[in-house]
Amino acid sequence: MSTGFDPAIAEWLRRRDADTTAADTSVEGARRHSLAVNERSLALLPDPPVPFAEHAAVLETASGPVRVLVVEPAPRPAEGAVVFFHGGGWIAGDLRTHRQHMRRLAVEAGAAVIGVDYRLAPGHPFPAAFDDCLAATLHLAETRPGPFAVAGDSAGGQLAASVALACRDRGVPLAGQLLVVPVTDVTGGYADPHVNALYPSRAERAEGYGLTMAGMRWFTELYDPPGRGDDWRVSPLRAADLSGVAPAAIHTGGFDPLRDEGNAYAAALNTAGVPVVHREWPTLNHGFFGLGGVSATAGQAARQAAADLRTLLSSR
Repeated sequence: MSTGFDPAIAEWLRRRDADTTAADTSVEGARRHSLAVNERSLALLPDPPVPFAEHAAVLETASGPVRVLVVEPAPRPAEGAVVFFHGGGWIAGDLRTHRQHMRRLAVEAGAAVIGVDYRLAPGHPFPAAFDDCLAATLHLAETRPGPFAVAGDSAGGQLAASVALACRDRGVPLAGQLLVVPVTDVTGGYADPHVNALYPSRAERAEGYGLTMAGMRWFTELYDPPGRGDDWRVSPLRAADLSGVAPAAIHTGGFDPLRDEGNAYAAALNTAGVPVVHREWPTLNHGFFGLGGVSATAGQAARQAAADLRTLLSSR
């Protein structure tokens, strides 16, 4: 298998960076850019998964109302459910940018997917996103029958991992956690050379492959104020004890600056005795989960992630 960067994604990134929305580097600009490029990648899917139904709802959780999007794969109620947390560096992304992510997981994993519209930084810094995601998960765990999992990509993968830890601590059983290119260690805000040295991909893939280290520093500055980066609610790899957390499927990309911290989390879970399926896709970058219409390999990886989620749900 080739280990060079996927040429189709490289060309996609060149076109993406030329999009008119890329010039505005403000928070609102980042949000508009995220929506524009996700809509463009969705339009390229030759045969996008189509769920039976989807609808917006508001969960009246113990911590207050949380907006969600519910995606149902079939006419009858699904036997399992997944709470999905979108990526976007905690400042961007929403239930529109990640709608097709949720549809794929619903149809291909055969589970209802509930996407959480958590509050975004900088208006709502840490731990607002975590609090919303946990509140929604606890509410749904009490109200939906059947096996239950959490899933997310990038910052959403971090939220899923941290919520899984919180569920363990509260005695809430989860069938599993699907973490796609997750953030796992925000300690030092991606600016501490000693922390960065633990993860060589931060230097090797710092720029040129979509997500950049400069971008990660900016996201972290906006979401997590200095001095709290080692809190497990934003850095699950820094949790004192990982034992007993839900089984995991972790997907990482060879050309992702977050590759090595994702790989390290998979290894740490394995060491703690947690069942882990870890797949590193050597030719793919950070955003591959949404690039199935751009790259055949990215499409294969996304389908595999959904299959891994189905396995987690059926194992309970």
